[in-house]
Amino acid sequence: MGQAQWTEVDAFLSSLLVGEDDALTEATAAGRRAGLPPISVSPAQGKLLYLLAKTLGAKRVLEIGTLGGYSAIWMARALPKDGHLVSLEYSPRHAEVASGNIARAGLVGVVEIRVGAAADNLPKLAAEGGEPFDMVFIDADKGGYPDYLDWSLQLTRPGGLIVADNVVRGGAVADGLSRDANVQGVRSYLEKVAADPRLEGTVMQTVGVKGYDGLSIARVVA
Repeated sequence: MGQAQWTEVDAFLSSLLVGEDDALTEATAAGRRAGLPPISVSPAQGKLLYLLAKTLGAKRVLEIGTLGGYSAIWMARALPKDGHLVSLEYSPRHAEVASGNIARAGLVGVVEIRVGAAADNLPKLAAEGGEPFDMVFIDADKGGYPDYLDWSLQLTRPGGLIVADNVVRGGAVADGLSRDANVQGVRSYLEKVAADPRLEGTVMQTVGVKGYDGLSIARVVA
């Protein structure tokens, strides 16, 4: 068992259960044509994010790391007509590609992309004093994950979810001596989740078209 079989099973499950449409497949293709790194969530993971937001009855979602807008499309589709998704993207080029994909999906006015460093945009969001978010999805630079968790806690309502991608790192997360800044970033993130009484969380290890990794899911309890 290995990558070839994981990919085959992922393709079967996606064809059976996910229901990826033209807007989603074109979002992936547009990112490829633009030279964006192929690191967005898989179709099955996108459907999971959709189901989490739908189950929560989410009206407001925050995404940290837009890339080409693939995951934003999935989550925005789970929102009611008056729902809103704010996505933070560091790269103007990535934001440009994502804007086109979001427009093609018919989600202009639902998804708002804010360009710039998340470390700058998160304090601005907090200062605006808007309604709290029901769900946060973190999929950006791993070294920033611990700080993004702190801001997410400030911005998310009790009962809401904070989801973080790429936290298993092919198993490297278990190596406390790793010199990889990405590994140390996610380790620090998970340690903060475990230590904070305002959170209850777990990690789902995943295999599939994206290889071996995992998602952290934490519920804000207070």
